[in-house]
Amino acid sequence: MKYSFYFMLLAAYFLTSCLDNAKESIEVTEVEKQIEFLPFNTISLNDMTAFKPVSENWQVVDNVVADRIKEKTFYSKAGSGILLNTPKKGANENLFFNFEHGDIELEVDVMMPVKSNSGLYFQGRYEIQLLDSWTIKNPKHSDIGGIYQRWDESREEGKKGYEGHPPLVNTAKAPGLWQRFKIKFHAPKFDQSGKKIKNASFEEVWLNGVLIQKDIEVTGPTRAAAFQDEKPKGALMIQGDHGPVAFKNIKYKLYGDKKLSFNNLILKEYETDGSKKIPNLDALQLASEIKTDSINLLKIASKKIRKVMTYSGSFEIPETGDYLFEMKLNGGGLLIINNDTIINMDGDYNLNKSMFSNIFLNAGSNQIDLIYNKHTPWKRGFNLYVEGPKIQKYSIQEPAKLLDSGDRNMREILIEPKSVPVTQRSFVMHKGLKRTHCISVGSPQGIHYSYDLTTSALLNLWYGSFMNAADMWHSRGEHQLGEPRGFSISSHGNVEFVLLKNKKTNWPKNENLKQLGYEFNSQEIPVFSHKLGNTIITNTFFPSDDERSLKRVITTNGDKTIWHKIAEGENIEALKNGLYIVNNESYYIDFSGHEGLKPLVRKINNRAELIVKIPSGEQRFNYSIIW
Repeated sequence: MKYSFYFMLLAAYFLTSCLDNAKESIEVTEVEKQIEFLPFNTISLNDMTAFKPVSENWQVVDNVVADRIKEKTFYSKAGSGILLNTPKKGANENLFFNFEHGDIELEVDVMMPVKSNSGLYFQGRYEIQLLDSWTIKNPKHSDIGGIYQRWDESREEGKKGYEGHPPLVNTAKAPGLWQRFKIKFHAPKFDQSGKKIKNASFEEVWLNGVLIQKDIEVTGPTRAAAFQDEKPKGALMIQGDHGPVAFKNIKYKLYGDKKLSFNNLILKEYETDGSKKIPNLDALQLASEIKTDSINLLKIASKKIRKVMTYSGSFEIPETGDYLFEMKLNGGGLLIINNDTIINMDGDYNLNKSMFSNIFLNAGSNQIDLIYNKHTPWKRGFNLYVEGPKIQKYSIQEPAKLLDSGDRNMREILIEPKSVPVTQRSFVMHKGLKRTHCISVGSPQGIHYSYDLTTSALLNLWYGSFMNAADMWHSRGEHQLGEPRGFSISSHGNVEFVLLKNKKTNWPKNENLKQLGYEFNSQEIPVFSHKLGNTIITNTFFPSDDERSLKRVITTNGDKTIWHKIAEGENIEALKNGLYIVNNESYYIDFSGHEGLKPLVRKINNRAELIVKIPSGEQRFNYSIIW
């Protein structure tokens, strides 16, 4: 049975699509101009000066490539920018960073070759495991992202290891691909006598954009730690004796215990008629006025009440430096510091959008004025966050929570493929922009993708759960977004089939592609058809049963030569046997499925592109995307 989306969408759907898409694009552009976090400290990898003296297994290089067949094998190129460990007999020491840390937020890119093993030890004591865990279905504490177990030789056999914490889900990429860690660690705390009063903990561990550990306490050093005692501070350590491993883009923030404190706060509440603009407060009826020691908007007891609330007073800044404030709310609001309006959300806003402001403040007392206009009768919600020197981002509202129980991040309507593939039409977010004519396809193998029907472009690929469809139903489906729920990567998303004069011609932003609809094959997998001039193009995608990869089969039949863009990235490197590595998203393209066509890597406008020339006549070829 054949479908064409032109007959499936109602006129109102088109109108909503256009308006919503335009609005979304404007909002994203505005957000991109804002500073959304304070800068990290960056570890220089021009040489080894950021680390304590080490054996020769550690070095700084320009590039590394992993052998995808041979175990524990890297090939490297001399230069700088990447930290590389290649242990061997007599040279296999651990690596310690020069600085010591207590509470820390760390971001780092890691690459593991086949079957390799290492570990990242916070304070040299508490390990986040590094391992090639690509094909593991049910990860353990010993897989990548696991918090390694503790060890006690005095325990009975079979119970010597304890307190290991596996990742919530395996988001390991294929060996030889860069993987991104984001980790928030809290050091153990001690009283004045030196007695431990709080265990070390991992607040969050993210791997490749997925939260895999949350609020995990560690009662003591994990196995193979450099030290068996516990201290307020210690040096970050990387295990050097287990296997090759590479690192780049290492950056961190150090945190302390200080926070902002408030003095002489006055809370005033005014009656309002529900104006969406903050009215002249002098013209409003004052309903109440009290002294308070904190900002607490839980005093709004009912969603149906409209009111304007103001807080005025002073707050103490613990250390001179840059401070970042973030506000999100239902309604409107202003944040004024030292008589300057630093955040202006005067109007009608919702909790899905934040506004940020970076301001330099001197230590000591500063003036604060906060105005919240709750003009919406049914919705409530407000939060104000701050980040500063040695201060981890936190909510200065007490208690720190969003008030709207309908917050879209807390809703889920999950779609999961069981025995056959599932197709779902929806809007899709791709690199910050809303695409309106999309279809997402989920497979029982857990390998899913989204596809733009207008441009014949692959958008996102992900592994794990399929889709949260809550935004297609909540509030009458205002957002109409299908949200991927797994570990994802993004393709370039541009039009993929075009006519070019030659291999040096710029890739056009648009092409006169005609969408011919899609039909389902015997496996209930959609086959997408387009027409470019007189050339008919079909695309079919097949998930792998054994690894995290998606096979794409393309057929063409026409009277002209056309070009297909396979991938785009910061750089693309040709490896052996038809394999290419695409870096920034970091995934492989395996083009070994067709001997007659050979892709071309070209650099244009400071971007690398992998393109292939398709002759006229009947052609059929395939390639796989591996991540």
